[in-house]
Amino acid sequence: MYFDVIVIGAGAAGMMCAAEAGRRGRRVLLVDHAAKVGERIRISGGGRCNFTNRNVGAENYLSQNPHFCRSALTRFSQRDFIAMVERRRIPYHEREHGQLFCDDSAQEIIAMLKAACDAGDVQWAQPCKVERIKRTDAGDGMRFAVATEHGTFRCQSLVIASGGLAVPQIGASPFGYKLAEQFGLAVVPPKPALVPLALAPETLVPLKPLAGSTLDAGTRCNGGAFRENVLITHRGLSGPAILQVSSYWQIQEYGGKKQPIEIDLLPDLDAAAWLAEHSRSKATLVHLLAERLPRRFAQEWCMLFGWVKPINELSRRDLDAAAQALKGWSLMPSGTLGYAKAEVTLGGVDTGELSSRTMEAKAVPGLYFIGEVVDVTGWLGGYNFQWAWSSGWVAGQFA
Repeated sequence: MYFDVIVIGAGAAGMMCAAEAGRRGRRVLLVDHAAKVGERIRISGGGRCNFTNRNVGAENYLSQNPHFCRSALTRFSQRDFIAMVERRRIPYHEREHGQLFCDDSAQEIIAMLKAACDAGDVQWAQPCKVERIKRTDAGDGMRFAVATEHGTFRCQSLVIASGGLAVPQIGASPFGYKLAEQFGLAVVPPKPALVPLALAPETLVPLKPLAGSTLDAGTRCNGGAFRENVLITHRGLSGPAILQVSSYWQIQEYGGKKQPIEIDLLPDLDAAAWLAEHSRSKATLVHLLAERLPRRFAQEWCMLFGWVKPINELSRRDLDAAAQALKGWSLMPSGTLGYAKAEVTLGGVDTGELSSRTMEAKAVPGLYFIGEVVDVTGWLGGYNFQWAWSSGWVAGQFA
């Protein structure tokens, strides 16, 4: 069978692209190996889908080319997707940091995208496993032959929206990376992103009494800085602030030696000045910190460093060290908890291989890559869905 466009991957980016190409009058086939449409959308945000963020900009994304995403995000912005949601009359609400969620169910976003595909007469092949893809030179305008378990389909434009490696339990695979390499395109080595961090046993054992503690804290690493909850677990570090900074910790492997995570336990306070004000106090540091941190955490944290004397008995050196540790508690992760716990994938098809205007491979006319399979990784909070919408929309205008 012949199609103008074949899109492989019926997730957020794939459905958006298929709908847009169909709207232009292109004959579109949407292929996916999974039995259900948009599972990543369905499970996101606790089932309510954090579908975008009020405050999307290129600075919210990591890539070896940090400017690559700017074009797509500008041409189809968060405001454009919000308008789609509002036209569909999907009720939504805003949470902290500009995050937007459905009031009721993520299924409403899936239904909206399916309806947009239906409006463009998009055809579906699902579940359908792709067995191989090759370029053709038949002289009829068909550039690719896609062999599947349901037969071979040919097309002018082929769009890869197969996602990354995160959440393997719902079918994530390296399909897109392997296809890029088949066509000679560079791939930035993928890694888990927005993921809890593990600590080595020698670091973890002294922290065992702190397991279960949740703190409103700041995190810093490699230029990334975030202020949200930090959770200390029996395996290491988690919570939104850790997930956010984990991508910056991971990306260091591309450029040099890894640096530790720094945690600011008192993000609203000048710790040195605060301790100086209380330097003559007979209270212990535990007692003082318990006014601002959970008491159990304050007690165990001070014991970890040996700061158990009354504050007026601590030396100037101890007070300086305490202030420094409170504002930059340094912990070196031993790794991550892997793709099964990751929200998204860092790395992917090298943006240097793609046109930021069209998402088309520069060296392979008619081949496009969109969404998570590309080396563009957003922060936690709706940014990765917005990249899916934006890159899918852009490719849909040209494929």
